Amino acid sequence: MVPALPRLRDHRLLQRALKSMLFGVAVAVFLSIVFGKTFWRTLVYSECISLGCWLFIDGGRALAARWVHRRRPDRADPCGDDAEWPGWGWMSACVLFGSIGGALLGHAVADALLGADSRVLDSGPDALLALMVISLVPGIAATWYFQARSRLQALQANAEAAQRQAAEHQLRLLESQLEPHMLFNTLANLRVLIGLEPARAQEMLDRLIAYLRATLGGSRVALHPLRAEFERLADYLALMRVRMGHRLQEALRLPGELGGLAVPPLLLQPLVENAIKHGLEAHVEGGRLEIEAVLDGGQLVLRADPAPSGGFGLAQVRERLATLYGEAASLELCAVPAAEGGGTLATVRLPARPMTPAVPSTATHPR
Repeated sequence: MVPALPRLRDHRLLQRALKSMLFGVAVAVFLSIVFGKTFWRTLVYSECISLGCWLFIDGGRALAARWVHRRRPDRADPCGDDAEWPGWGWMSACVLFGSIGGALLGHAVADALLGADSRVLDSGPDALLALMVISLVPGIAATWYFQARSRLQALQANAEAAQRQAAEHQLRLLESQLEPHMLFNTLANLRVLIGLEPARAQEMLDRLIAYLRATLGGSRVALHPLRAEFERLADYLALMRVRMGHRLQEALRLPGELGGLAVPPLLLQPLVENAIKHGLEAHVEGGRLEIEAVLDGGQLVLRADPAPSGGFGLAQVRERLATLYGEAASLELCAVPAAEGGGTLATVRLPARPMTPAVPSTATHPR
């Protein structure tokens, strides 16, 4: 039983056919200029022969590849598509017989189209040999070109896949660094409060349990709704309020229509945590922390005021944005004038994209 031809994959067969036609045009132009042939008549013969060679060579390659790999469907070829390449031995036979068959078929088709009778088979051995050589050389060149292109595309695809995998691993590593960072700081503060103010320590422990239930209760996801991000921040700020009391004031402003936009989990957490640790907590009078979300064209803009001017928080946010969005996202810092309270304003910009069913949201605990 003859194996069936493979489906068109990424339209590569059609692309090769079009390139073969372009090659036929180039040959017709060359013959017309160098040997003074009639262009349109030469073009018909050149196109028919080019398409004939393509049909035999590419069709033979597809059949040979299906036959060679009929029992090894899962084998991966590091230098090309294993489902389309039968190896140079089979391919040499395809090029040799395909070029000869394509030349003969092309001549016959061109004769029929032009109403001519070139009688190529009766032209003598020298003419036949010249025709075969003329057909064989372009066939070898085209085969080498297409195979080199396939190998380059495969290498590029493997490199992109490896880059995506490395980016995903980096993102998971960054997330694994963020949650313990916040947790250890909170436990250290809780340990101090247990000896000094047991009632506040108990309240802080309750808040911590609620926060961990919201944070760790869901599975790891790459994205979650913006409303879940703000809910996590509210839990964290409630923890900090138990410890800092009236010294901490916060304002979280999230318009309802933006709550369903997708953002990376714990995106703002390091900014808020470091702003409290290195900014508000360092002042006896404390301060006010404001987080807001606005839509600016096709971008989601998240502002944190005040924000850390350096360190762990900014590095992690920048790396996560670069991992997920590349140059489409950014973290900008702007100094706040002393007349307006001083400090640093952090502005995160990223594409405004709604959550999709394929990316589940992080579960939140009932309030």
